[in-house]
Amino acid sequence: MSYGWQASAKGVAEARTAKADRSLSPYRNRRPDNTHLRPTQSGVSVFRTFLFSLAIALCACSKVPANASTNAAQASGGGQSRSGAPGSGAQAAAPQPAKPIPAQLPEVVARVNGEPVTKADFERALSTLEGRAGGPVPQEQRDQVFRRLLDQIVGYKLLTQETQTRKVDVPAGEIDARVKEIQGQFPSEAAFKEMLTARKTTIEQLRTDVKQDLAVQKMIDAEIAPKIVVKPEQLADFYAKNPDQFKQPERVRASHILIGVPRDADAAAKTQARAKADQILKDVKAGKDFATLAKQNSQDPGSAANGGDLGFFQQGQMVGPFNDAAFKLAPGTVSDIVETEFGFHIIKVIEKQPARTVSLDEVKPQLEQFLLQRNRQEQTDGFVNGLRSKGKIEILI
Repeated sequence: MSYGWQASAKGVAEARTAKADRSLSPYRNRRPDNTHLRPTQSGVSVFRTFLFSLAIALCACSKVPANASTNAAQASGGGQSRSGAPGSGAQAAAPQPAKPIPAQLPEVVARVNGEPVTKADFERALSTLEGRAGGPVPQEQRDQVFRRLLDQIVGYKLLTQETQTRKVDVPAGEIDARVKEIQGQFPSEAAFKEMLTARKTTIEQLRTDVKQDLAVQKMIDAEIAPKIVVKPEQLADFYAKNPDQFKQPERVRASHILIGVPRDADAAAKTQARAKADQILKDVKAGKDFATLAKQNSQDPGSAANGGDLGFFQQGQMVGPFNDAAFKLAPGTVSDIVETEFGFHIIKVIEKQPARTVSLDEVKPQLEQFLLQRNRQEQTDGFVNGLRSKGKIEILI
């Protein structure tokens, strides 16, 4: 289950739970696994989180619809889901043109309280950003993205300087554990080293980054923890003032069996696939267990192991023929063969839910987490802005 207000928190929540080797890809539609509802972790810095959010903005500039990676429930590996999910917010107003960035960066791009931000620092951050976005910064976005990135590097530099002033201690054991955790997220040592090379960094630099991240997070948590507690009245107030955000449209829970047909398949291959689908449908009508047949025959890797179960979805989240068939079926009934661009489907509707407004009690845990994250971001921004006002910042490009 997902709601409009969760979309704005999703980038931050996923950034805090994402594995180090996972590049953001808006080109791939997946069935949701509720990662946006998981509690956020505390071991990721504000700067690293920003890179993830900025990566999302970069992806929105691509030819893929900007809402392709929103929080709508979508079908899994068989590819039935649309790239643009319903319920997405309006496009943001175009930003003001940024000051041009020179084609060749100088060796020092900024100074923060006299400490240089080097070209190498900037390029490492840029490499991380582009890795998360899944490609290079579009040329038409270069000035804007580079300015925003540099601004965040400056903010992060202010934070690391403040940790030094406050003598925030990070035990070596915590650093070792975090580095080991990152390494464990790669299938092999070679893959881990390949990531380091791609991000223009080294294991020594990674340890330094980890130490800084942990120190910054410890400091921020100590600074803002008492200020971000979500009070019951805040939950009730948000719920009362945003009724449209808690409206859930009619939903269907369905399972399917997919006999896939490649896009370039010839007539003979299509005929063979259709014949297989017809035989499976006969087995279903003869009383054989649908879930067992799905596990044995479905070519949708995302749902076959679950007996074909796609979970709940709403109108418009599946390709047309699949969507129409699913919403016409009564619970417990099975469709005839449904052909889509992905092949031949047999659909069984498990349950239907009418449109409704979700109660505050139902969404309280998720809403509390959303507001907690919003409070955290507001307090962190205020803390960083306070450091900016006291510091001496020189932008040299």
